[in-house]
Amino acid sequence: MSAGPQLSSVATALAELTRRVTELADELARSERDDLAGELFEAERGLLAAGRRLGKVVDELA
Repeated sequence: MSAGPQLSSVATALAELTRRVTELADELARSERDDLAGELFEAERGLLAAGRRLGKVVDELA
């Protein structure tokens, strides 16, 4: 299997994980745990950046 399809699959999984982290962060932001929500939003930013970089590689391999 070539790297393109494998990386595309990883990108899809990363997008799903990012969505789940965002949902959890939003939920915590509505509760009394703003401190944890902030940490998750920071993780979300990192995941989004990783997704963009991975997407560029996938596009280059296509």
